[in-house]
Amino acid sequence: MRTFTAHATATSAPHEVVQLLTDPDAIARWAPIPFEVLELDNERLYPGATVRVRGQLAGQSAEFSVHVLEVSDERLTLVAQGPISLDVEYQIAPARGGSAVRASVSVLGHGLIGRLLAKATEALLAAGALQSSLNRVAHQPAPAIAA
Repeated sequence: MRTFTAHATATSAPHEVVQLLTDPDAIARWAPIPFEVLELDNERLYPGATVRVRGQLAGQSAEFSVHVLEVSDERLTLVAQGPISLDVEYQIAPARGGSAVRASVSVLGHGLIGRLLAKATEALLAAGALQSSLNRVAHQPAPAIAA
């Protein structure tokens, strides 16, 4: 399993960053890989949620079952399982003028096709897709939070 990390400073407060990280519509604006939500039982990600998504990896359509493990003002962790497994963690901390955000993604392929897709995903992440994605998160406007 290979792990990739990225860091960025957002102008939003930690709870606003978490709002962006857990809103599927917002995720679609900054995600490094375009995807569509196939099944979601809520308007946002929450601990214990399972979401079905479909995206394109190396020109191949791939479906994933995303299991949300933790959501707090300090952290979002999830596991996406499909032809490859992705362990994803965002750590958010208050910083001068906003929030410091650290993203970590670990990639593991299963079987021959999974290993090929994992290599393609690793190449995408190594080429800066994770950093670019995190930079887009950092520059998203703070969401309007309903009272």
